[in-house]
Amino acid sequence: MAEKSSSLPYNLPDISIMESAAKFDSCVWQPEGTYIVLGRANEEELSVFSGNALEDNIRIYKRPSGGESVVLTPNMIVFSLKLNIIRLNRPRHIFDIINKYLIDSFKEIGVNHLKSRGISDLSINNRKILGSSMYLKNNVLFYHAVLNVKEDISIISKYLRHPKREPDYRAGRDHREFVTSMWAEGYKIDIQQLISAINKALKQIETHFAVNVPAN
Repeated sequence: MAEKSSSLPYNLPDISIMESAAKFDSCVWQPEGTYIVLGRANEEELSVFSGNALEDNIRIYKRPSGGESVVLTPNMIVFSLKLNIIRLNRPRHIFDIINKYLIDSFKEIGVNHLKSRGISDLSINNRKILGSSMYLKNNVLFYHAVLNVKEDISIISKYLRHPKREPDYRAGRDHREFVTSMWAEGYKIDIQQLISAINKALKQIETHFAVNVPAN
């Protein structure tokens, strides 16, 4: 039987903004390889097919934010933001604000039919295309998200077990039936163009929180 691998402390590129002195900071990047990232409450043996990960020499990290485990690959875009705010509304409200700007920015480059689903997902045709999570500590919000541009869903099925928690709209579907990609939905848009759209949304989000303090 394959030896179980152990997770590493989260040290991927967006870790730098967590300690940033700026009131708002962001990071958009493409993974150079394939990684697995556990959510704060995830246990590797319950979330990951550890034998497959060990056999393929896949590194496993554990992030401080919530949400379920994810696979990151070069065919995805990862982006994060850090925000200092004194008063916070419900996390769902913050996710809704972020998703609104993302949907609007993607629509400008021709991506239609995006919808917010669950607590924080973006979906197309009732299938997840973007997942995100949030971490709150001492009036600092750390948000990060993964957009699947063109990764085959089989790689997710290979490394991740069915999550112990799922949004209602998943309705028990396995990874292949639940997750999709931009390319699979017919949006074969260059990754750099998608990154530009994300950066535009992040600028708008920064402006929103600079002039709108969430109400209690």
